[in-house]
Amino acid sequence: MKQAIYSSRTADKFVVRLPDGMRERIADVARNHHRSMNSEIIARLEQSMLQEGSLDEDLSMRLDRPELSLHERELLQRFRQLSRRQQNALVALIAHDAEMNAEEA
Repeated sequence: MKQAIYSSRTADKFVVRLPDGMRERIADVARNHHRSMNSEIIARLEQSMLQEGSLDEDLSMRLDRPELSLHERELLQRFRQLSRRQQNALVALIAHDAEMNAEEA
């Protein structure tokens, strides 16, 4: 199956109204992850939808997606090699670390 080439010119667009301050928080998180706000939002939506099982596997995060940085591709590839138990442990560790950093800030 040949994958369609992503183009921001032809991509579906949707306007979202954000609560006060959320745009700045998304910008900060995106900057910390070395990606655009758009890529950050897409990554978060895909992760959420994959976790609840509402995203088809064909639409799931692929390594050749243009919005992924080289580091993200490597992390995704390595993450997929882990067992489900290891993946869950790693996600929990990262979430805990993020909470600790947020409390310090």
